[in-house]
Amino acid sequence: MTYSYVPEGVCPREINFELNGDTVEKLSFVGGCNGNLKALSTLINGKTVEEISTLFKGQTCGKKESSCMDQLVISLENALEEAR
Repeated sequence: MTYSYVPEGVCPREINFELNGDTVEKLSFVGGCNGNLKALSTLINGKTVEEISTLFKGQTCGKKESSCMDQLVISLENALEEAR
């Protein structure tokens, strides 16, 4: 199933991905640091929500309370819960 999430307090305007069970596929970001987010998307595709959460949950960016990757974890956990 395809999901779109509007993150809060970070540069990207949207996070899009598909979940195949608990595995992330076709992850993409709209806005934000283009090169970094493309690289992270490539590395993350094919990983489970739990693997991604373990790596990135709670990370901050500068003085912000969250980060692109923390917002990704929030969106993935919400989508996984919705899918159950």
